[in-house]
Amino acid sequence: MPHTPSDPPAAGASRGAALRRLASEGTFAVPGAPIALAAKLIEREGFGAIYLSGAAFSAGLLGVPDIGILTLDQLVSQTQLLAAAVEIPLIVDADTGFGGPVEVIDCVRKLEAAGAAAIQLEDQRRPKRCGHLPGKEIVETAEMCAKIAAARAALRDPTTVIIGRSDARGVTNLDDCIGRLEAYRDSGADWLFPEALVNRDEFARVGRQLSGTPLVANMTEFGTSPLFTLDELSDLGFSAVIYPVTLLRLAMKAIEAGLGLIADEGSQTGLLDLMQTREELYDLLDYDPRHPERHLPPTPAS
Repeated sequence: MPHTPSDPPAAGASRGAALRRLASEGTFAVPGAPIALAAKLIEREGFGAIYLSGAAFSAGLLGVPDIGILTLDQLVSQTQLLAAAVEIPLIVDADTGFGGPVEVIDCVRKLEAAGAAAIQLEDQRRPKRCGHLPGKEIVETAEMCAKIAAARAALRDPTTVIIGRSDARGVTNLDDCIGRLEAYRDSGADWLFPEALVNRDEFARVGRQLSGTPLVANMTEFGTSPLFTLDELSDLGFSAVIYPVTLLRLAMKAIEAGLGLIADEGSQTGLLDLMQTREELYDLLDYDPRHPERHLPPTPAS
């Protein structure tokens, strides 16, 4: 059954273990966090995990398309910021792993050290594309299996989740996608992610044939997949439901409307009711302006 956890991970528990617990309890929603402040709000609203989307990060923070331009160092830095902002687990979209098996080892170790509870790898060939666009190319199954095995071997914490994503549905066919995901599972992937399924029957078939392994559904807007509810995806056999770009899209549309009103009226007064107030911001930050020292890092010992 779908669920929306409200309790943070227990003190001392790894975030990977907390994420695995979520998957064992039912189907849960994972909103994408474009910035650390959004991550805090996701946590406050009772969601059990957050998602760092390569598409949202590329567009929102770097202003570039999702074609593999972002660097590992940039992704590690953003992982650190999001993981530090919340206590709930963070799933990180690591795209193609920044190279072959050797590069994947470096990628996984750095992201895990930065606070990732789960690391997602896909089988596209660089330069990659959004999973819901045509013209993608995928690597051979054996090559991706080697990358998954390298990711598994690189982990310092065995509870960190490795997610194997296949983009084969949009390149070859659903049979190939399912076969690849089975191979990725056998190579060490904990969760499986079939990208860009096109209808309910395909979701249902994946859920049947890959039952017993936690499955990830991508409910991105304006793509090839229908937008199902958590209840529907639970019935179809999926565990984690990501909303990778939803909050960024909402924010950008609001920004566009706000800029238009300021340009037309020369004032933001008409927008005040739509804004987060100063008090609401401070409350989310747990900030008391009378005691700013509480938020300062400790002074190094001399």
